Amino acid sequence: MEKSKVLKMVMLAMMVAIGVVISPILRIEGMCPMSSLINITCAVLMGPWYALLCATLIGIIRMTLLGIPPLALTGAVFGAALAGILYRLSKGKLIFAVLGEIIGTGVIGAAVSYPVMTFLWGRAGLTWLFYIPMFTGATLIGGAVAFLFLGALQKGGMLARIQKNLGVNLFEQPEAKNL
Repeated sequence: MEKSKVLKMVMLAMMVAIGVVISPILRIEGMCPMSSLINITCAVLMGPWYALLCATLIGIIRMTLLGIPPLALTGAVFGAALAGILYRLSKGKLIFAVLGEIIGTGVIGAAVSYPVMTFLWGRAGLTWLFYIPMFTGATLIGGAVAFLFLGALQKGGMLARIQKNLGVNLFEQPEAKNL
């Protein structure tokens, strides 16, 4: 097995583990900003499909082991994929990964969560607008943290190195000179 595939699997496992552990610890009632941090970071480091897989695995683990409702899954998967897709389409602009997360989780994920929670989970009396402010607020917090974190990595040239080692560097980014 080639080096980049092993590194991708290890990175994916680490991102899933971090996501499962920090999501319930660093949260605000009804909001999970750390899932946005994980989604954006994974999307930038490994691409949209790994980010989607990471969000799905985190959601399934949180639902089964922690008793979290399906919001753990419906909220995260759209943002993770869209963050990676917009990051690639923009040729590596971090702000587009954050915007993808905000649109994907804050709007699409929130809208999809309404029928899931109403019809499958039995939470009646809420409208689809109920989830949008909470999800959008969480994505703004997590997106800001991810933007600062990844921006620092990019400024120091580490982001390009990590992407190159993972075999997902799809566009040229300047690497930092000998640190």
